[in-house]
Amino acid sequence: MKFMVTWNERPMGSAADYEAAQKRILGVFSQLQMPEQLKIEQFLVRVGEYGGFMLVETDDVLAMHKLTSTFPAFQFRVDVVIDIQPAVGVEVEAIVWRDGVKVQPPFA
Repeated sequence: MKFMVTWNERPMGSAADYEAAQKRILGVFSQLQMPEQLKIEQFLVRVGEYGGFMLVETDDVLAMHKLTSTFPAFQFRVDVVIDIQPAVGVEVEAIVWRDGVKVQPPFA
């Protein structure tokens, strides 16, 4: 399965707290070994802030959970995503099926 991971800094206290958190995050990240179960397709940072996006393919949700648990200073959102072509294909199938359904009034 493919997942789009989005992260943002968790709200903190002072500017000094943010600076300390950023140093700690970069220190941990510099030693991080990505779990081999996670195939990273894209790893992007939003310009002008500490947050970003990562497109990951994996069947191991626990490996994903471990990765997000490594950085408590971030809030993560993990969404299951699919490629556009197969998605459109099943959407068309659903529309064709739905358009063929004959709905009977509930009180005839």
